[in-house]
Amino acid sequence: MKRNAIEALKNWKVSEERKPMVLKGARQVGKTWIMKEFGEKYYDNYAYFNFDEEDALKSIFEVNKNPQRIIELLSMIDGKKILPEKTLIIFDEIQECPEALNTLKYFKEKANEYHVIAAGSLLGTLLAQPKSYPVGMVNLLEINPLTFDEFLQATDEGIFAYYCGIQKGQVIEEIFHDRLLEAYHTYLIIGGMPECVASWIKYKDPEKITKIQKELIEIYENDFSKHNGKVNSGRILMVFRSIVSQLAKPNEKFMYGVVREGSRAKDFEEAIEWLVSAGMLNRVYNVSKMEHPLTAFDKMDQFKLFVFDTGLLKQMAGIDNSAILLKSEFQFKGPLTENYVLQQLRGQFDVEPRYYSDKNSEIDFVIQYGTEIIPVEAKGGEDKSAPSFKRYIAVHQPDHAIRYSKRGYRKDGEITNVPLYLVRKTRELL
Repeated sequence: MKRNAIEALKNWKVSEERKPMVLKGARQVGKTWIMKEFGEKYYDNYAYFNFDEEDALKSIFEVNKNPQRIIELLSMIDGKKILPEKTLIIFDEIQECPEALNTLKYFKEKANEYHVIAAGSLLGTLLAQPKSYPVGMVNLLEINPLTFDEFLQATDEGIFAYYCGIQKGQVIEEIFHDRLLEAYHTYLIIGGMPECVASWIKYKDPEKITKIQKELIEIYENDFSKHNGKVNSGRILMVFRSIVSQLAKPNEKFMYGVVREGSRAKDFEEAIEWLVSAGMLNRVYNVSKMEHPLTAFDKMDQFKLFVFDTGLLKQMAGIDNSAILLKSEFQFKGPLTENYVLQQLRGQFDVEPRYYSDKNSEIDFVIQYGTEIIPVEAKGGEDKSAPSFKRYIAVHQPDHAIRYSKRGYRKDGEITNVPLYLVRKTRELL
């Protein structure tokens, strides 16, 4: 599989501003593979150290702060001399050794000629504790499950080549539209977890995918109790398991009472923060005004939570594959589509998407593009009705208004209809 993150790492390697790189993201999204693949392809060699597997490694960092001494000792362990710029030094599961994470600042200050990359699961939760984290001394890169374009490249090179060539305003022939929609439906079922995608490429067996997804959800739920630190692991689990019912409500806004009757923000906000920091959930804030700059209008107490991988959400919601493939209407189609759209939009724009909601109307997503504010409607089918969306456009006349749906790529009056398989190309198509 080709991962977009490799391009970002190639730029990091040659950057004059390079600092030690930290990859963060949920477990099993491919961080280890990306680091090794990058080391393999773009360096003479790499030296790999895993703090979870080799407990004795921790002692090196507990008693040494001098990067040169650390390099000497690591060279002995690896059995090969670690060379500046030629060897990529990989620290995996670094959350198991906060001293090693802290040492990255000494590499930046005293030995920046060495290329160091680190990763760990639940790192986001560790980064939230200032003592253990070298602020300003590292570069950060978020690793997520495969996006739709990465999935398409891994599963169908031919249609991916066509997809890459799609440009603004282009007519997409029906045969390609149908094939891309088919790939979109498959992605909803499989999602972007590397293990699921690899299994699909090898076996094309949906039962195997279901089994892997169930196991992954189990791994994550077991993780909550292992890595929670000060946050109550039972509450983390309750929030995670409430996501499907939160999104199934007519108003998808997160309600503490859905997690446990009568509960308040103070009972669960730490658990939510933990899940968001760990990369397990994506949070979208409601804004009081659709104006630039969007972040100034965040309603901090009103937000929606989505799962970081759409395939896992499909599994958690118990949606049968046939419902997606047979294009039938089902209760959870809207939230599943929105989850997918958010997963593809993240990272495309400098400001993460928001949503807008008041007593009279709701806009699914709001994008800030430069100083422009773009309203977005996400539709799971071909339905065009969206009174709030149309009302907003009539009153505010934005330069762009986007409706994602299964319809073809075209302008419908003021609205640009973008097929769901092109969400990853939104910025390009603007």
